[in-house]
Amino acid sequence: MNRSAHPASLTPPEVVASALRHLPSVDRLLADPGARTLIDRYGRQLTVAALRARLNALRQEPAAMLEGASLQTQCIAEAGEHLARETAAHLRAVFNLTGTVLHTNLGRALLPAEAIDAMRIAASEPVNLEYSIRDGKRGDRDDLVESLLRELTGAQAATVVNNNAAAVLLSLHALAAGRQAILARGEMVEIGGAFRIPDIMRRAQVKLVEVGTTNRTRLNDYEQAITSRTALLMKVHTSNYVVNGFTESTALVALSELGKRRGVPVMEDLGSGALIDLSSYGLPREPIVRESVAQGAELVTFSGDKLLGGPQAGIIVGRQDLIDRIKRNPLKRALRVDKVTLAALEAVLRLYQDPDRLAERLPTLRLLSRTVSKIEPVAQLIAQCLVQRLPPLEWRISVAPCASMIGSGSQPVERLPSMAVVIRSTAKASGRRLVALETQLRGLPRPVIGRIHADAVWLDCRMIEDASALIETLTGL
Repeated sequence: MNRSAHPASLTPPEVVASALRHLPSVDRLLADPGARTLIDRYGRQLTVAALRARLNALRQEPAAMLEGASLQTQCIAEAGEHLARETAAHLRAVFNLTGTVLHTNLGRALLPAEAIDAMRIAASEPVNLEYSIRDGKRGDRDDLVESLLRELTGAQAATVVNNNAAAVLLSLHALAAGRQAILARGEMVEIGGAFRIPDIMRRAQVKLVEVGTTNRTRLNDYEQAITSRTALLMKVHTSNYVVNGFTESTALVALSELGKRRGVPVMEDLGSGALIDLSSYGLPREPIVRESVAQGAELVTFSGDKLLGGPQAGIIVGRQDLIDRIKRNPLKRALRVDKVTLAALEAVLRLYQDPDRLAERLPTLRLLSRTVSKIEPVAQLIAQCLVQRLPPLEWRISVAPCASMIGSGSQPVERLPSMAVVIRSTAKASGRRLVALETQLRGLPRPVIGRIHADAVWLDCRMIEDASALIETLTGL
């Protein structure tokens, strides 16, 4: 149905007056079967408010009344549309065709089925979150995952908080509040959302002592900076940027030996936190947590939702007495994770106990290691769908090689060979048309998130293993 083309100012006054006189009351609308359906779905309070809002809108703009429709039907239909929009979940599933696998803005790691099942049980049933079934007494929620973390990292003890920034903050506050921590100037990174290591150290009440230069820091720089107020020697893995050229950094082994000699613990923030050697899957190599522990780091912090492929969490592993001090810190309670996160983390960690099947069961590893030969057929199917939906005289659609990124600050200069559907406009004002198309893709029932690059919309298909759901969504173009 089309709305009247006449503005209210040109609507004959007698027509407007008649329409306003015949506007139904709220009670009359509520007696309509259509309104009762809305009440069953959205509740009486929201339905009444929506109906009143529609009536008020029609009183203010009589020209908005639909031609050929009863006012009662129109009010109920428009109230239903309003309720559907307003009650739709803000957190929605999207198609990630950006080319960034661990996309921070799109939720980072996808969880395996085992983790989702564990989360469902934890969310819907009473669970032994802080209860020892063996002893019948209160337990520690870290017990649910600590033995697995010890096994997979070689550390003496472990604890879990809500993200890696929290892990760094808590560790610093527990071990060095009111004292000094020494860090190389070239490792003072800024992570996503403008959170900087120096800022976190200040919030932890730790005095930052910078050593070395941006591109070169030697062991002697650390040793000369140690004083009676030094509580930690710190290393930060610079996963989100690379300095090339005339560079030098101090090896963790050497720094650990210095720490032991001077009685100062060494803490390393690995950020991405790979538990396995990714190079064995044809991926760029990242530092492995177990190696850091073996090389003498007495405390290691890393993320659960990056290369580990689990839920958002910050994991701290290391020396038993240091972990004990961290767990006693009052901030630990404020930063702890809930039962659902722990259930998912435990399920993901258990997958690492079966390395032979890890690549097929852990979505992050499976998606990162997909080959071009697997991605290209999916891209071709999507391209064929778009050829049928977009006017051929206005758009050129092709499949072309591209390069994906790991994401979330991991390996910023490394690229993964991939394939993308490339959509180019044949019009002169192609820039505006590309923006309009990208906006339309985001406006689909399940938003399609791509990127505009080199005068085209690029849809990197690395994250699409089965094209059927995406193709069904694209028919709405």
